[in-house]
Amino acid sequence: MKRVLVITYYWPPSGGSGVQRWLKTSKYLPEYGWEPVIYTPLNPDLNSVDQSLSRDVPPGLKVIKRKITEPYGFYKLLSGKKKGELLQANMVVGQKKGFIQRVSGYIRANWFIPDPRCWWIGPSVRFLSKRIRSGEGFDAVVSTGPPHSMHLIAMALHKRFNIPWLADFRDPWTKIFYFKHLGLSQKSLRKHKALERSVLEQADRVAVVSSQMKEDFSTGEYSDFAGKITVIPNGYDPADFSSENNPELAAAEQQIKTVLDAGMFVVVHTGLIPESANPDMFWKVLGDEVRSNPEFGKKLMIVTMGQTCRSVVECIAENGLSDKFKDLGYVPHATSVAWQKRADLLLLPLRKEIESKAILTGKFFEYLASGNRILAFGPTDGNLALELRNTGSGTICRFDDIDSIRKAFMELSHAAAPTAQQMEYGKQYSRIAGAASFAENLNQITKENKI
Repeated sequence: MKRVLVITYYWPPSGGSGVQRWLKTSKYLPEYGWEPVIYTPLNPDLNSVDQSLSRDVPPGLKVIKRKITEPYGFYKLLSGKKKGELLQANMVVGQKKGFIQRVSGYIRANWFIPDPRCWWIGPSVRFLSKRIRSGEGFDAVVSTGPPHSMHLIAMALHKRFNIPWLADFRDPWTKIFYFKHLGLSQKSLRKHKALERSVLEQADRVAVVSSQMKEDFSTGEYSDFAGKITVIPNGYDPADFSSENNPELAAAEQQIKTVLDAGMFVVVHTGLIPESANPDMFWKVLGDEVRSNPEFGKKLMIVTMGQTCRSVVECIAENGLSDKFKDLGYVPHATSVAWQKRADLLLLPLRKEIESKAILTGKFFEYLASGNRILAFGPTDGNLALELRNTGSGTICRFDDIDSIRKAFMELSHAAAPTAQQMEYGKQYSRIAGAASFAENLNQITKENKI
């Protein structure tokens, strides 16, 4: 069996979306002839913790950990956060920033390039080089970002040892939505662009999660790299949705049954809802429906879990929905899946940013696997809109189009479950299929390297 070194910042007990892609890929990759070896920080600063994800780490999987030094400790000191307190997602990219956030944002953007994990690059290259020279062999290396510092570690090993390298982009680099808000100097912008180009140029293969990301990395100034860009979308793990061998899921489903009446109409969102993704017109539509239809109001329950921005909670209250609303905060992944399976309507708001056209979040695939209807918000001509049409699993509306939102809500709340044909289409997005695609690409670059 061939061995691949996977360089990732996120690994259990890290929670959230960043950990899922390579945790699940590592679970299934050995079925296709590749043994993953994980390299990850010993002491990362995390947005969320989910100890239950450790059950997905395959027995015998080798995980190499090394201490990381990050500047977020200084931020915590300035902001009065306690040692060990979790950071909030996108803490320096909010729309409303205090003085500490503005200063932190400027320092983060211009002093730590490509990101605040850059202090880990040099020590990691030296540490891994020593292991390789001592006889620990790898047939390929994978880096997954963000954080994009992971790509720079892999690039150094690729150059030094001629190891075939696949760079995996879960999100864009310079075209991610918040990049334009960072306050970069021209010098810093040029450095980001140069590093991004170096990764695209040096990597043997570049994996992205959507067709729009592929187009962004294949046209204009990057047209020379079109032949090495491949789309490997995110997906869902079928094992996460079957309670037969998943006691955490079985327990979560039973708990939901004890707190919900059978006739409740449940609207669910899992994960992060920042201010820039607040579906404010939807809350108005829902509030209007409750006022005009008291019987529906008695049945309605809105459940969010993960990280819900205060502005979202305030907007829900402004529309008279507070008594229908429950924010569970961070929950184990199995609990999140259980609520997805119970939902009558799943909410999927993207950011109110033009870059959202390229986003095909992992959450969509989990929603798809639940078999329940999806109401999304964002660009109606982007990758998510295309997949909603292909799967027949829901509708996407512009954030400001209240008439379309009202129509979509009425249609979806009375719609039947997706057809067997639609669910069959969705199977191509399982994590098993994703692992097969990664293995195929690894086979190709190792074969090309020998020619």
